[in-house]
Amino acid sequence: MKAPSAVSRPYTIAIFRRDLVAALTVAAISLPQGMAYALLAGVDPRYGLYSAILVTLVASIFGSSSHLINGPTSAISLVVFSALAMFDPDQRVEAAEAMFMLGAMVGAIQIFIAVFRLGDLTRYISESVILGFMAAAAALLAIGQISNAIGLKDKGTGTQHVLYRLWLTVTSGDAANPKAIVASVTALVLAVLLRKIVRRYSLPQFDMLTVLIAVALGAYAAGWTVPGLDGKTAIGVAGTVPSSLPTPHIPTVQLKWAWDLTTDAFAIAFLGLLEALAIAKAIANQTRQPLDYNRQILAEGLANLAGGFFQCLPGSGSLSRSAINFQAGAMTRFSGILTALLVAVAVLALAPLARFVPKPALAALLLLTAARLVDFKRLSYTLRASRMDAGVVIATGLSAIAFGLDISILIGVAMSIILFVPRAAKLNVTELIVDDEAIVRAKQPSDSRSNDMLIYDLEGELFFGAAPELENAFHSIRRQADANQIKVVLLRLKRVRNPDVVSLELIEHFIKTSQNAGIEVWLAGLRPDLLAAFRRLAFFDWLPEQRLFPHGTHDYSATLSAIAAIRARFVVRDTSARKQLYYVV
Repeated sequence: MKAPSAVSRPYTIAIFRRDLVAALTVAAISLPQGMAYALLAGVDPRYGLYSAILVTLVASIFGSSSHLINGPTSAISLVVFSALAMFDPDQRVEAAEAMFMLGAMVGAIQIFIAVFRLGDLTRYISESVILGFMAAAAALLAIGQISNAIGLKDKGTGTQHVLYRLWLTVTSGDAANPKAIVASVTALVLAVLLRKIVRRYSLPQFDMLTVLIAVALGAYAAGWTVPGLDGKTAIGVAGTVPSSLPTPHIPTVQLKWAWDLTTDAFAIAFLGLLEALAIAKAIANQTRQPLDYNRQILAEGLANLAGGFFQCLPGSGSLSRSAINFQAGAMTRFSGILTALLVAVAVLALAPLARFVPKPALAALLLLTAARLVDFKRLSYTLRASRMDAGVVIATGLSAIAFGLDISILIGVAMSIILFVPRAAKLNVTELIVDDEAIVRAKQPSDSRSNDMLIYDLEGELFFGAAPELENAFHSIRRQADANQIKVVLLRLKRVRNPDVVSLELIEHFIKTSQNAGIEVWLAGLRPDLLAAFRRLAFFDWLPEQRLFPHGTHDYSATLSAIAAIRARFVVRDTSARKQLYYVV
């Protein structure tokens, strides 16, 4: 489809119509997803619906993206489930209160990131971390729904590992419920078939809602979701959802909970920002809409903070709902506002019917979501791309299974930073020569060294991490100059970036000690940030400016201008001195 233009325009009836159609489509999938993701998090389904209303509304009002739809997501719900694992199944009230507090903590962290404009830090979290995390999240999602899909009651306690709890559940001696299996398999088959039909004929994506309605009607007709004389149903149901909208509620605060939930709050905050920004950027690449990332981060924080005080499941940008919103033709953020209002109307009108929604059907849809959550093609590509990426993917995925999703995302972030710093600290130092054809190029092993000057090209980040390599480079240059009695050294600094105090001290020390030894150091290709640092540190009080050749201040290359100036001042013995200089660097 043709991407909607991001250019500012008056809000017309035609735009409203497109936003409304998109909102109707997104709301249709928000209802079953909201309930399913709340079930995935281990809390009352209404909290997922509340999140699909309030979190979606607040994020759409304050956000930057015209198409991003916020609310409950599978990945966030999995981390919430992991965070609430410290509560036993019968502690539903305590778990809910802890979840509300967790949402407020997540919102506060995200607002802090926005206020101090720290959003750029998210770019240091590699895609390999996200791929490993999502693969593990999908596995945990599927593991968590096996009992609902086959009609078994969960065994074990919240403090036990999810795999151990699954083992206790399937080996407890309880028989699987054939009716639950029929409901889940039916939902799974219908969902796959309907998705194919929707895509083939470009229909509105009501497939998940249609599956839930169809299976719920079938189960009701068979009497499986109708309570018997003992008050129990033949298969599990989602439970009663009151016909009410989210209302203000101050969550219970316990310091022990806050301490236990801190790592989860940071994990959800960063994961949520990664999800939202990645989705918004992916859609903006097609619409050409300029994005204000800091504003979007603030919107994420405000939405989760508000959600914490309105009984909402923490949320983030939803890939499926945002993609549907875009594909359905939404034009502005008002589509998200309309989506929230439509979900609210649906909750008021249809919530009592939720008690007839079979849990096995929801579990089947979540199992299908788990399979769709993993980009197998991208995962395979990454695993084959490099050992480093493969190692990050595997380490993140295994740590998620072993220690939980909250710890895994922190481990993945730490690995990204640990692997990034050595690469950022890599300083490339290349010796250059002027050959017989007056071409400045990299010196080859077979080339003889000039007897008049040394030329070195430096490339990399000039921060403290690169200091050892920079210091070694200067020592090597001095040894070469002393051994060959060379009195001029030219440093090409066009491709060095972000100098800090450590690198500046090393440059100053090298130039001064070289001058004391009778060696002149000339500098070419100086960028504005390096020149500004020289001025602040009073380099020009002792360093002659005629030895400096800033980038972009000469008719042609600053490096060639510097070489020409050196040749004009000193006696040059090679035959290329009278030729026009060129370089291949």
